[in-house]
Amino acid sequence: MTAMPNPHDSAAPGPGPGPGPEGAVPDLSTLWLRVFLEVARHGSFTVAARDLGWTQSAVSRQISALESALGGGPLFDRLPRGVRLTEAGQVLVPYARAVAESLRGAVRELTALREVAGGRLRFGAFASADVALVPWALAAFRARHPGVRISREEGLTPGLLDRLGAGHLDLAVVSTTGEAPLEAYTLHHLLDEPLYVAVPAGHPLAGRPGPVRLRRFADADWVSGGPRPEGTLLDAALRAGFRPRVAHVVAEWTAKQGYVAAGLGVALVPALAAASVRPDVALLPLCARDTPARAVYAATAPGHSLSPAARAFLGALREAAATVLEAPGATGAAGA
Repeated sequence: MTAMPNPHDSAAPGPGPGPGPEGAVPDLSTLWLRVFLEVARHGSFTVAARDLGWTQSAVSRQISALESALGGGPLFDRLPRGVRLTEAGQVLVPYARAVAESLRGAVRELTALREVAGGRLRFGAFASADVALVPWALAAFRARHPGVRISREEGLTPGLLDRLGAGHLDLAVVSTTGEAPLEAYTLHHLLDEPLYVAVPAGHPLAGRPGPVRLRRFADADWVSGGPRPEGTLLDAALRAGFRPRVAHVVAEWTAKQGYVAAGLGVALVPALAAASVRPDVALLPLCARDTPARAVYAATAPGHSLSPAARAFLGALREAAATVLEAPGATGAAGA
């Protein structure tokens, strides 16, 4: 039997204030209900007291307090040998059991949350983070915490932050691309991600050692996810001193590579997407002073406590971030 509070302790509940107005919920102690169920189970104050480690008089006081809170009618007939439930006591039994089971259920669920054996995780990520960083982190998380319900969204950083701020996400993987209001959120740094210029495999600069200046592509046609460079990876070109000519607007990464491989333009590729680059496309590293690495963060809403599941997933993201840019596919593509 689970240990129960000492009824002689000053914190032990005394008799309640009695019944309130008709229809009002009485102020009941769950301790009274637990004692009531023990007495009902044994049919004896003496046996219930022995199982609880209390005195018989202490058990009697708890039952009297419960009877008073419920209107004063007896819940047990006191017999020469033991006790017997009255009609009122029989009515109360299923309700007391339901309260006890609800509390046990709450404890089980809270324990599962604390141990990340249950609960939910809602997160979002930008597209190139879904190439390697998020899948590796998610695989590790699911292996450790298979009981957590997971929902994932993909989007651009500003939209993900809006979802996070509205309470629809627990965590969002975002970057410093564009002008998203990152300062309004709690940021957990994951990595700094360099950019590459994607060119056809037969391009004159393909295979040459060392980084290139972004300005060498000032007159090139560009393949981009939007018609304007602002708010996209091509912000880097504006910072490098030229406005790129967007010849083809292509949103999906694989399709962008097709345009580059066909010689229809060049494109900027973040390091997180390097592992997915096809063999007829070469990635040229850029001079760091032209295009400083963009930062990638796990963002959370300010003032909100991280759930145990979100905290565990953040740890998995940090583990993945420590190795994902060193993946063979990324290294090989960068040097292609």
